[in-house]
Amino acid sequence: MDLRQLHALLAVAEHHSFSAAARALHTVQSNVSTHVARLEQEVGSTLIDRAEGELTVEGAIVADRARRILAELRAIEDDLISLRDDVSGTVRTGVIGTTARWLVPAVLNGVSAEFPRVELRVIEATTTSLLPQLLSDRLDLAVINMPVDDPDVDTDVLFTEERIIVTPLAHPLAQHDRVDLAELSSHQILLPPQGTAFRDEIDTDARRARVTLSTRAEVDGLRLLTSLAFQGFAPALVPASAAPSWLEGDWKRVNVEGLSPRIVGLATPRRTPPSAPTRALADLIRRIVAAEGPAQAVISPATPATD
Repeated sequence: MDLRQLHALLAVAEHHSFSAAARALHTVQSNVSTHVARLEQEVGSTLIDRAEGELTVEGAIVADRARRILAELRAIEDDLISLRDDVSGTVRTGVIGTTARWLVPAVLNGVSAEFPRVELRVIEATTTSLLPQLLSDRLDLAVINMPVDDPDVDTDVLFTEERIIVTPLAHPLAQHDRVDLAELSSHQILLPPQGTAFRDEIDTDARRARVTLSTRAEVDGLRLLTSLAFQGFAPALVPASAAPSWLEGDWKRVNVEGLSPRIVGLATPRRTPPSAPTRALADLIRRIVAAEGPAQAVISPATPATD
C-alpha cells in the first residue's frame, strides 16, 4: 500500500469516475485504475463500484482512514517546516455564510500580514454541510453554529448574537419594533429546517413559552433565508449579523423577546491533532473576533483579544 493508491481512491470517491479522477490528479486514467486495483488486491475487497463510480461499503471505510492518514502526513510536514521557518502549509477552513460576510475579509488580511506562507482555502456553507467535511478530514477547522453534539468534534465558543426578525415593510410585523414569541406565532415566517442547531434552539425557546411557531417555508441557509425576506417573500427569523446596520432596503429589523442568543463557535476534529498552521489560524480567528466583533454592533465576543 502506498500514498499514490490512497490518493487515487480518494480522487475517484470525490469525482465519481476514473476519468475525472485522472484529470484531477493530472495523470492518465490507466494509472488511476492500476493504483485502485492494487489497493483492492492488498486489502482483499472491492472498493469502487465500477458501474456507479461510487465507493462500496468497504471503500468508504478505507477512504475514511485514508483521509485521516493523508491529513496526518500533511500536518507532520507543516509542523516540521514551521519549526525551521515561519508558519507554513495549507489550511482548509469552513465558515457559515452570515459570519463569513464580515469575518473572512479580516482573516484573509490577517493571514497575508502574519502568515504569508500559509495557503488558506475557504468554503462557505451551512453547519449541516460543514460538519461532515470536518469529520471526514476534508476541512481542518470550521466556524459553525453551536451547540454541536458529536464526540469527534472539539468546539470553542467565539461569540454570541441576538436572533431577530427581518420582515418586508408591507408585512404587519413591520409595524412593531419588538415582538414576543406569542405575537410572532400568529404569523407565518421563514425558518431553518428542524434538526439544525439554529432551529433546535428556537424550538426549545418556543416550547418554553408554550407557543408553536408557524412556518411559511424551511430553508437550510441563513443567508438565503435573509435574502428571501429582503425580497419580500416573508419574514425570516435570522441572526442579527445577517442584516447589518449599514444595510438598508424595503425591510425592517424587529427584535424578538424570549429567544436565547445564537452561539457561533470554532470546531476542529478531535481525532486529528491540528497542525501548526491550523493552530495559528484558529488563534488569529479568535483575535479577530475579539477585536472586530464589537464593531459589528450585534456581536458579543466570548474570548478577549490576546497578544
